[in-house]
This record gives sequence, structure tokens and C-alpha cells, in this order.
Amino acid sequence: MAEQPYEYRRREIVEPDWTRLPGYRTVTREQWESAQWQRVNCVKNVKQLRALMGDLLDESFYADLEADQAQRATMSMLVPPQMMNTMVPHEVPTTESFYADPVRKYMLPVLSDRRTDFPSHPYATRDSLHEHDMWVAEGLTHRYPTKVLAELLSTCPQYCGHCTRMDLVGNSTPTIDKLKLSLKPVDRYDAHINYLKSQPGVRDVVVSGGDVANVPWKNLESYLMRLLDIDTIRDIRLATKALAGLPQHWLQNDVVEGLERVANTAHRRGVNLAIHTHVNHANSVTPLVAKAARTAIDVGVRDVRNQGVLMRGVNATSVDLLDLCFALQGEANILPYYFYMCDLIPNAEHWRVSVWEAQHLQHAIMGYLPGYATPRIVCDVPFVGKRWVHMLSEYDRDKGISYWTKNYRTSIEATDTEALERTYAYYDPIYTLPEAGQAWWREQHPVEDPAAQVVAQASRTAAALAY
Repeated sequence: MAEQPYEYRRREIVEPDWTRLPGYRTVTREQWESAQWQRVNCVKNVKQLRALMGDLLDESFYADLEADQAQRATMSMLVPPQMMNTMVPHEVPTTESFYADPVRKYMLPVLSDRRTDFPSHPYATRDSLHEHDMWVAEGLTHRYPTKVLAELLSTCPQYCGHCTRMDLVGNSTPTIDKLKLSLKPVDRYDAHINYLKSQPGVRDVVVSGGDVANVPWKNLESYLMRLLDIDTIRDIRLATKALAGLPQHWLQNDVVEGLERVANTAHRRGVNLAIHTHVNHANSVTPLVAKAARTAIDVGVRDVRNQGVLMRGVNATSVDLLDLCFALQGEANILPYYFYMCDLIPNAEHWRVSVWEAQHLQHAIMGYLPGYATPRIVCDVPFVGKRWVHMLSEYDRDKGISYWTKNYRTSIEATDTEALERTYAYYDPIYTLPEAGQAWWREQHPVEDPAAQVVAQASRTAAALAY
């Protein structure tokens, strides 16, 4: 018989042996399962990575990483031991295997990963989705008619290289001077609650940041209880990459007990409480991650869902996506929900895939998973929002420009009578185009030397933020 394009075999998830890494050889299980130990021992710079990996990696890799941090990185380095341990998880790493590792590729990007022709798309901007432009209070983005995004803080337990909120989240890098939240947290939260009380049409709040795992639990619980006191709020989603990157946080007694109090209150009031996490590769799904997800469900959270990002070299094949979805759904009780196309942010071209590639991937993963657990691949189009990748209205494949329509106004378009009539453009990575299309882009936007690219990008960023 002919082989199926994908063969399912159940794979037991395991916690990789952290003692295979030189810097973790004496680490006990008690230490490993401590959230505090994990936070204290994050890798924050090349020196700390060298202390962890020792001579397993050639000096050329450390130099490559250091060069990226100085010249291209939009996020500072912060990787918890839990995530480090899922890089080359089942063997002692070598330089070659570490370079090839999918989790490494987006958590510790190096200069040689980046493209040299167009490291940034000419239309890339640091706030590509214009979330900051749509703030109705500091950190509160009102982008959709019935939904808001609440950014409680600007830090995470880990920093992903492709972060869509790289304009605000994390420490500044040599190439990106980050925006800063100016209000005290208590004043910021008060402003959110006051706005939501005045907006009965808003029913859904995504509580994010940064990452809610970095909000002291008593403060987060207070914020959530205040949301639950607003009768018109019917859905609350907690956004946390830390469920995968630092599951130890979500297994702490005070967090589990507090989450149960919030979940019970939500249940009594008929509010749907969910956790949305961010896992991009099956290697990141370990028993500790599964335990954290199941614990949340056990204490009353309705759903734990995954919103991954589609990235070349990480998960942009049907096999990688299906392996990840089966690990999430079958072994960790995490529902595969969305895979976003990587956003049009600076220095992300090597990760991004074209719309037509995303369409092919959506087709390739259909029919294997239960329908409710088959993720949708979506394109988050600036000023439009999330759209399934087949929902475009026009597509110029030669130039890699797709056109999209919308059916609502954002908070900054209240007086724009033509917002629902026009089309909005999205751009494929230039290297995925036919040669004629690549030549057209080179003619329109000649490739500049690196120093000039930094200046040009800064100018585009300033223009976008002034929009």
C-alpha cells in the first residue's frame, strides 16, 4: 500500500535529562522543579551560556550569538533552564546540532540565521499591528469591537526572538530602544477597569503583557476579580508563554490555589476562563508542561489553548505541525488553536513564510486531528486583524502582495467612513518570490549597507508610531 503523507505514532513525552549539560550536572530535581531556581538561573548573556554549555559549543557559535545581539536582535537574551533543556533534548549537544535545533532558532537567534539581502521587509515596523496606536488607556488595546488586549506589564520570564511586541517588551537592545510604560501598575489597572466599565460592548479580555506569569499573583488575582465584577465581561483569557517556558511557576501552591479561586468565581458568574500559551515545537512539550496544563484544568480553568507562530526552520512543515499538535492535544491536554504567520517586524524575514506556503500547510494538516483540535493558520493583517490564510481577496504572487478586507472598525477608525470599503496589503518575504518579483523589490528598495538599514528602519519605526 502507498504510504500516507503523515504517519501517526503515539510518542511518550519525556523531561530531557538536564544533567547532560555541563552547567546543570549537579542540579537536583527539587531545584529543577523550583520556579525560583528557574528564574535565578536564566541564561541572560553569552557568558552565562558559555558557563552552561562549556566546550560543547565552538567559540564560533558564541561569537555568532554575540554579533547578533549587537547588530540584529530585537529582544534581549532571557532563556529559562526549562527552555534551554528542550534544545537538542535527547543527546549531548554539539555545535552542529545546536545550530540546527528548532527551539534554539527562535529563542537564541544568531547572526548567521538572519538574511543578508533583506533582513527586514521594507514595510516592516516595530509595532506592526499598531497595537500601541489603539491604546485607549496605557496598555489597553481596543482593536476589535467586542475584544480588548490588556498589557499588564512589559516583561516576561523568557524572551522570544520573534516577539510581535518587541517595541515594548523586554530590555532595549543595541538596535531597538524600547517604549516604556509610565504609569504605576495600580494606576494602569484602574484605568483599564474604568474603561471597561464604560464599554458594555466589550465582552472579551485577553490579559497579557509581557507575560502574566511576571505579575505578582496577588496583583493578578485582584485584577481578574475586578474584571469578573464587570457584568458585561463574559470571556477572560490569560496569555502566558511561561506555561511552556516556566511551567514551574504555574505549579506553585499559591498560584494553583489562587487560580482555583478565580476559576470558581468565573464559573459561578458564567464567565469562560481560559489560558492561552505559546508552544512552537513538539520538543517543548514535556511532562512538567503537561502537569501545569492539567493542573489548571483540574482547578477549574475551562480550556488551555496553544497559539503558536509559524516560523521557517522551526515548525513550517506539515510533519512538525502535526507532531506538535498531537503532543499538545494527546499528551498535555492543550488544545491546538492558532498558528500565526510571523509578523512584519524588523529582522524577522528569515522566519517568515509566504501566504501561499501557509495555505499549503493548512491544507496538509487537515484530516489528521479531531476537527475541534485542528488549528487554524491565520495572517494577522495590519489594521484588519486575524484572517484565515484563505480569506484574502486578491493575491499578486509575483510581487508577493496579498489584499484583505475587513468587517469592523478599530478604535482609531471611528470616523473613517471608508474603512470597510478599502483593501489592506500584506507582504510575503521577498526571497520566496519568483526572480522577477525579487528584482522588482530590489528596484523599489535597493539593499542598503547594514548601518544605513538601521537608520532607515528607525525612520520607518518613527513614522509608524506617529501614525
